[in-house]
Amino acid sequence: MQSTNEYFAQTEQLKKALNNADAVLIGAGAGLSSAAGLTYSGERFFRYFADFHAKYGISDMYSGGFYPYQTLEEYWAWWSRHIYYNRYVDPPKPVYNELYEIIKDKEYFVLTTNVDHCFQKAGFDKQRLFYTQGDYGLFQCSVPCHNQTYDNENLIRRMVAEQKDMKIPKELIPYCPVCGKPMTVNLRSDNTFVQDKGWYSACERYEKFVERHKNDRTLFLELGVGGNTPVIIKYPFWRLTKHNPKAIYACINYGETFCPPQIEKQSICIDQDIETVLKSIT
Repeated sequence: MQSTNEYFAQTEQLKKALNNADAVLIGAGAGLSSAAGLTYSGERFFRYFADFHAKYGISDMYSGGFYPYQTLEEYWAWWSRHIYYNRYVDPPKPVYNELYEIIKDKEYFVLTTNVDHCFQKAGFDKQRLFYTQGDYGLFQCSVPCHNQTYDNENLIRRMVAEQKDMKIPKELIPYCPVCGKPMTVNLRSDNTFVQDKGWYSACERYEKFVERHKNDRTLFLELGVGGNTPVIIKYPFWRLTKHNPKAIYACINYGETFCPPQIEKQSICIDQDIETVLKSIT
């Protein structure tokens, strides 16, 4: 835990970096959504999945997504609840809204591994978002036989409303309109993940943003990014900072905050809860 004086000095540094930045590139991981209250274990898990815990011993939302359910009716009972409470219900805390208020007037872009759509719900411009790992709000073919995704909100809401005894009605099971195989959620977990036209368009906008500001006073603001997929956000942010002497790398992540020595003089590493830091810099 950082001392009060060190924390105050670093938040002042971060305020200055935000004010002086020509552009802000936000890199967001699961820690940001956790700070907003979208936790996958503990009280929140048992509030929505006590029946699955009682029957199968599942103890958190993450592991429950990998359980080998015997029927599609039960599989979609789990996943419809998982998607509904993490995608279509607003997070308990307004952390994303607070972040938006801080950067809304800046030239910004968001690169995220999160799949819960919280950025758009908070007002972030859809054209400035790149969801690299998918979206809970989309279905895709499980094979997949084609590279297209499908909005799932109406069907997910029906699954949640009509399920009984941990099963959805058989007629609500989604099947691919092209090949007839079962649909699945558009999440990157193996080589069946569909990167549709929207994914590639967002990737192109991200690359253009990075190129446009490669020599500017760019703030690389990393929020809640752990060590699971560092090649998506963390390593590129370090590399881009190293190659731009005007850049600042800021990392906020409670219990997991560091930077390589090559960019230490350009870095602000704050080992504190994201919600607390955002309130300190507003």
